[in-house]
Amino acid sequence: MIELLPFTIDDAKELISNIRDYRILLQFAGPAYHFPLTEEQLQADISDGNRTLFKIIDQENKNTIGHAQLFLKENTFLLGRILIWDENNRGKGYGKKVVQKLLEYGFSRFDKEIAELNVYDWNGGAIKCYKKVGFTIDPEVKSEVRIEEETWLSINMKIHKNTFKLQES
Repeated sequence: MIELLPFTIDDAKELISNIRDYRILLQFAGPAYHFPLTEEQLQADISDGNRTLFKIIDQENKNTIGHAQLFLKENTFLLGRILIWDENNRGKGYGKKVVQKLLEYGFSRFDKEIAELNVYDWNGGAIKCYKKVGFTIDPEVKSEVRIEEETWLSINMKIHKNTFKLQES
């Protein structure tokens, strides 16, 4: 079982230590952060009243296993910067539980009917996880980012509050 607790600047060093190169940073955060990730970049997000940052705790051993954020937009809220940093913990259902907890938090606290997220189209494991929770791809919203000689396509996925409630029951 996992728990989302508030992320503070005291948690920054652990997150930063798990972002080992700029490709991981770009996958995790999109183009908003610059490598190397710094406490100053994280403090800007902590200070942003439209963002809520979390550390992801494994309740069994009380270890921090990841990071996630919610970002209020005009008509929706955005799930983002979700990272389970130990690759040995991936594929164990943590991602689905984190996304469900983020949606529970967001839909219960924000007056929004829709949540969304962005994910790179090559990240099949994440896309599969989001679809299991009930997200669907919005074909109208896409963006690209260049990294070295590659172009990464970011796709947008959305879930309606009612769809999420149906999934939970």
